[in-house]
Amino acid sequence: MKFVALLIPFAILLSMVKGQLVPAMFIFGDSIVDVGNNNDLVTLVKANFPPYGRDFAHHEPTGRFCNGKLAIDIIAEGLGFTDHQPAYMSDKANGEMLLIGVNFASAASGYYNATAILYNTFSLSQQLENYKDYKNKLTAITGKSNTSSVISNGIHLISSGSSDFLQNYYINPLLFTSYTPNMFSDILIESYDNFIQNLYELGARRIGVTTLPPLGCLPAAITAFGHGSNQCVARLNNNAISFNNKLNHRSQRLKRRFSKLKLVVLDIYSALYTIITKPDENGFAEVRRACCGTGLLETSILCNQHSIGTCSNASQYVFWDSFHPTEAANKILATNLSNSGSSLIQP
Repeated sequence: MKFVALLIPFAILLSMVKGQLVPAMFIFGDSIVDVGNNNDLVTLVKANFPPYGRDFAHHEPTGRFCNGKLAIDIIAEGLGFTDHQPAYMSDKANGEMLLIGVNFASAASGYYNATAILYNTFSLSQQLENYKDYKNKLTAITGKSNTSSVISNGIHLISSGSSDFLQNYYINPLLFTSYTPNMFSDILIESYDNFIQNLYELGARRIGVTTLPPLGCLPAAITAFGHGSNQCVARLNNNAISFNNKLNHRSQRLKRRFSKLKLVVLDIYSALYTIITKPDENGFAEVRRACCGTGLLETSILCNQHSIGTCSNASQYVFWDSFHPTEAANKILATNLSNSGSSLIQP
C-alpha cells in the first residue's frame, strides 16, 4: 500500500481522501458559469447585488447570474467537492483553495475577443493568461510535478459563444452588415480551436465544452427579436444549431489531432429546449417570462431590488432573469451535462 501511495501524486491522493472524483475543476467562459469575476470591474455586466443570490447560501449575491446555484456549482458538488471553485479574481482564490481549481469565467465574454472589450470584461484570451498565472501560483504551493498532475487530471469546462451573438453580433451593425451568421460562427469556431490547442499545450487533457443554448428561446431574445410574438425565434435557434454542428465537427477533428485529449461536447441546447417546450413535465409554470422584474428584458443592473414584479417563488420559473436559468432549471441542466460528460472522469 505504501508503494502504491508513492506512485500517486500528492494532489491526486488528497482528492481521493476528500472523496472527489477528480482533483480539480477549471471553468472558462461567460455569465452562465461566472461566479463573480466581474464584481470589481468597471462594467455594467455584473450580478453582485440583490435580488441575485437570494436563494444562495446566506441569501447573499456573489456575482452569479442566478437566484441560487449555477449548473457548474451543482456539477462540482456531484463530483464530491465540498467547496465551489472560487472566482479567480476574488479573495478566496488563494492558498489551499487553489488545489480544487478555480473559475476564470467572465460575463459578456466570448470566443470573439471584441465582445469582452465592448463590455470591459475578461476575454477568453485574458482568462487563458489568468490560467497561466494560476499555474505558477499552484506550482509555488505544490511543486511542478503535482501541478502537472492536477492540470492533466482536472476537468476543464468551457461555456462560451452566447454573448458573441446576443450581446454583440445581432445588435452590432459593424458585424451583421459585414458577416452572415454562418461567416461569424466560422470566426468563433477558429477561436475555439485555438483556445483548445492552447489549453492542451498548457497541460489540460480533460475538456468539456457546452454547445450554444436555444438562443431564440431566451426571454430577452424573444422580446428583442420576436416581432411581438411570444414564441421562440426560429432564426436565432437555427444559428445556434448551425454553430453547434460546427462545434461538434471541429471537436472531433481536435481529438483526432491530439490522441491524449479527452474532449466532450456537452449538449445544453437539447436539455434547455426540452425544459422550455415541456415545462409541465419538468415542474415549471412559466417559460416566457423570467422571475426578475417584468421578466421580458431585465438582466444585470436592470434586475435589481427595485425591479417591479419580481416573483416570490423562482422554482416555478425556467428563467431567473431574461438571459439566465433559475437554480431549479440549473439542477436539471446539471444532471444532463454530468451524464453526457461522464467520460471525462474515467481513467
